[in-house]
Amino acid sequence: MNTETNYRYIDRDKSWLSFNARVLQEAADESVPLLDRLRFLGIFSNNLDEFFRVRFAAIRRLSLSGETGEKILGGITAQQLVKDITAIVIQQQSESLRILSIIEKQLEKENILIVNENELCQEHQDFVHDLFIEKVSPELVTIILNDLAEFPLLKDTAGYLAIKLVMKTNEKSKVLGLVKPKKEVRYAIIEIPKNINRIVVLPTIGEKKYIMLLDDVIRYNLTNIFNIFDYESISAHMIKITRDAQLDIDSDMRKSMMQKIATSVKERRIGEPVRFIYDETIEKDTLAFFLNRMKIESTDSIIPGGRYHNRRDYMDFPNLGRFDLLYHQKKPLEVVGLSFEGSILQRIAQKDFLIFAPYQSYSYVIKFLREAALDPKVTTIKITLYRLAKNSQIISSLVNAAKNGKRVVVQIELQARFDEANNISYAEQMQQEGIELIFGIKGLKVHSKICVIERLEDNKIKRYGFISTGNFNESTAKVYTDVTLLTSHQRILKDVTKIFDFFDINYRLHRYKHLIVSPHYSRSKFYKLIDREIHNAQAERPAYINLKMNSLSDFAMIDKLYDASNAGVKIKLQIRGICSLIPGIKGMSENIEAISIVDNFLEHTRVFIFCNDDNPDVFISSADFMTRNLDGRVEVTCPIYQEDIKKQLIDTFEVGWKGNVKARFHSEKLDNKYRIRKENEPVFRAQQETYNYYKNQQETTNENMF
Repeated sequence: MNTETNYRYIDRDKSWLSFNARVLQEAADESVPLLDRLRFLGIFSNNLDEFFRVRFAAIRRLSLSGETGEKILGGITAQQLVKDITAIVIQQQSESLRILSIIEKQLEKENILIVNENELCQEHQDFVHDLFIEKVSPELVTIILNDLAEFPLLKDTAGYLAIKLVMKTNEKSKVLGLVKPKKEVRYAIIEIPKNINRIVVLPTIGEKKYIMLLDDVIRYNLTNIFNIFDYESISAHMIKITRDAQLDIDSDMRKSMMQKIATSVKERRIGEPVRFIYDETIEKDTLAFFLNRMKIESTDSIIPGGRYHNRRDYMDFPNLGRFDLLYHQKKPLEVVGLSFEGSILQRIAQKDFLIFAPYQSYSYVIKFLREAALDPKVTTIKITLYRLAKNSQIISSLVNAAKNGKRVVVQIELQARFDEANNISYAEQMQQEGIELIFGIKGLKVHSKICVIERLEDNKIKRYGFISTGNFNESTAKVYTDVTLLTSHQRILKDVTKIFDFFDINYRLHRYKHLIVSPHYSRSKFYKLIDREIHNAQAERPAYINLKMNSLSDFAMIDKLYDASNAGVKIKLQIRGICSLIPGIKGMSENIEAISIVDNFLEHTRVFIFCNDDNPDVFISSADFMTRNLDGRVEVTCPIYQEDIKKQLIDTFEVGWKGNVKARFHSEKLDNKYRIRKENEPVFRAQQETYNYYKNQQETTNENMF
């Protein structure tokens, strides 16, 4: 490492690629059920697509601008980082193909065969032919390229087959006596349809189940597609392009924010190419033709791959009735003290409750909104929305409330990356139902997860609400770990109401007595909390900091944690993804340990615990310690005052920390070393033990009732 900056931090993008390597480790892990290993390969591929569309695209723009970007990139130039990322990705792609080959061989032992167009048995040939004629052929977009003045625009979310047709020698050449007449070559491209399942289940034969990719269904039927051409050979190789996903929002004051975002989303399809992946067995002349016609230069990220791309489709690989090859999905637990019978608001009026999904049922959040929609005493519902399920029960509940005469105010983030079109559609639906919409604040994304309702009780307004670490999305709540606080704490909810006032009139800053709110107060407040631990450590009082989040990349915040470490504060970090902090370096971070847990569920919870001289302050948050969360978004960090919930969060942090199966160490080497069990130490799988923690809590409560 050549610079002081490099010495102190790990590059955030290389750290993210290291996280994706941990996902790949799960695909390689033979203790993971086979079909779930395929799912992890799909997650790896999907993650990489988004990385190139967002982060790599931004670094590439910086590298092409002529600026080095060393200051914002932590000491490495953008030009060098582009090269480093490309090298890492090529290696990871190669590793993913190796893992896939192993998985396919193991699937064969389980009588599950993935076959291509050259491996079809007689029983399947008619099925594949009929499927093509009836369903696939009508959906195909096939373009002959040679004579086109302009190359067609390729979508960055689609897969394509690059076709090469070598035409037969024409009779005229033979008559002229040419010994080796030059053969005409035609090129074409076929878009693989997205509205047909890519993974085709073929008829079962005996005990054997067969899978074929839609790509190969098309390959098998190439003669049907190109039967008007007199060719002697035909070949098809998959290619894929990734485009810059940056939104360019115009400043036309005559357009609404919704119109501007919608226009920008449409224009995203013509973003600059940032990655081109091709089947490494493609002929050189075919590759050269496509690179030349698509104007893809050698400076772009050109990555050789296998026969198939878009492996994200493996996330939806069919179960084939083989549930023994999948993780056993446990039923979400009840929250002790809450019931789906009777009023949830009455229970929250008495005490706060914490929902830890997916270990506990997320349906309590839906019930909260459903009840508020029907309750005659509820006058107002206010909520922030960032990412929503496809058929959102949250939206359904809010529409129901509006139809019942409630005032419903929704702050919906139209710039939620890759969810823009979905959010625009929901916004239009809510507008039609008379829901008041707020489209955010110029220059700031609203990433907070808050809801407050107002209820008329004894001629006074009483507030109820919830604050979460994750999106109000009942679909992702099945696989993302997040905590949601249900509360009637009037002072906290008064602060929540102030945030909605800020959305409405954002030139007026509010003072919050309980919540920590970005972009105005989070950084300074977290500094004060860390400084208090430093002061206590220097006074030889108990001092520690336990942080659980998705990413830690803000240099100034890392420096503050280094200061705390040097003062003797013990720091435990559970960071799922990016960790630019380098732990365990003498004289800099020797009192800091950092792990990452990657397992069946996606770790998404954000919990901050500060010792406070053995009287811990505990917070839940929508924010990571990233510059954008601290300074460029509206984020909410909520204190936990109720002792039993404090204990839950402290206990579950420690459960995660004790994990010795799926925990990896963050390190300067980015080598993702597993935490190794000590001799005679029992297996402790953090996610399983978190479920057991709440299950034991539930069973103990039930026993005490009898």
